[in-house]
Amino acid sequence: MAESKVCIVIVTYGDRLRFLAQVVERALSFNQVVQVVVVNNASISPLNFTDPKVLLLDNSENEGSAGGYHKGIKYAFEQVDCDFIWLLDDDNLPEEGSIDKLLNKWDVIEGANNKKALFCLRDDRAIHVKIAKGADPKRYYLVADNFLGFHLFRIFYNQYHKLIDKFKKPGEYKEQVTMPYVPYGGLLMHKSLVADIGYPNERFFLYVDDSEYSYRITQNGGTIWLIPSCKVIDIDKSQGINYQKKLFHSQLLDEWTFRTYYHVRNRMYFYSRVAIKNKFMFAVNKVLYLAYLQTISVISAKQSAYKKLLAAVNDGLKGNLGKANPEKF
Repeated sequence: MAESKVCIVIVTYGDRLRFLAQVVERALSFNQVVQVVVVNNASISPLNFTDPKVLLLDNSENEGSAGGYHKGIKYAFEQVDCDFIWLLDDDNLPEEGSIDKLLNKWDVIEGANNKKALFCLRDDRAIHVKIAKGADPKRYYLVADNFLGFHLFRIFYNQYHKLIDKFKKPGEYKEQVTMPYVPYGGLLMHKSLVADIGYPNERFFLYVDDSEYSYRITQNGGTIWLIPSCKVIDIDKSQGINYQKKLFHSQLLDEWTFRTYYHVRNRMYFYSRVAIKNKFMFAVNKVLYLAYLQTISVISAKQSAYKKLLAAVNDGLKGNLGKANPEKF
């Protein structure tokens, strides 16, 4: 696959040119890249790229990650003469030689072009690092009947594994491991796979749209392979990654923003459709965790945030997606 043609799709917004410029420069350094499609979600920064390989698709307003990647992937699939589409966030800086490693792995890993996808490791994603070193993805993903990560019967299980992890020596990275779904940033797909799974669902607007989109690969009988030797570096830190836990506080309530609303709403929608196996157990987990959050909201004076979280949960379960009214934030 060394002679393969790759189209890179990047979505940007706001004032992020300082990150985007680095990513585009690195993208253009790869010989296999024939086009870099940058979807401009109403950036504040003026975007001017002189290299003819860079194509700007301008949106008059921010259409979110779902709308942005929908537009970019659709353009790459329909308009660009390429074999592969590689998705990057506007702050995902691929390591030098990363695309060579990906394409070499593509040749080695078995499976039809439309039944596999490759994903790069991002070192600041602790769970991805653990899985890359051999941890079972089922410990973290698609836990049946959980509610926002809470499950009554997994409390002791989780505490036990956290204790074990403290004393366990970090293992070596595996050659490749499987993931049920992944973020956009670092995902390499063949065009024939895109023909099967389509484009991201714009109704998600922001957050979890990447989970739902990439999970279609798994649901379609394909496999997503995390390749630890191929890395992208997040040159901007993700929201909430430095949150310090405090007694009688919840990060969901303490850092309530429009981002939290979309994350909660869309996660409820996605998980309620793919991870509920026992409706009664899900209801128990929901009641217990909401009672806990309500208590925390009173102690930490975050009752307003709790009410908004409850609305986000209900919106997700009812399938009320799309760009939300700012009053919900």
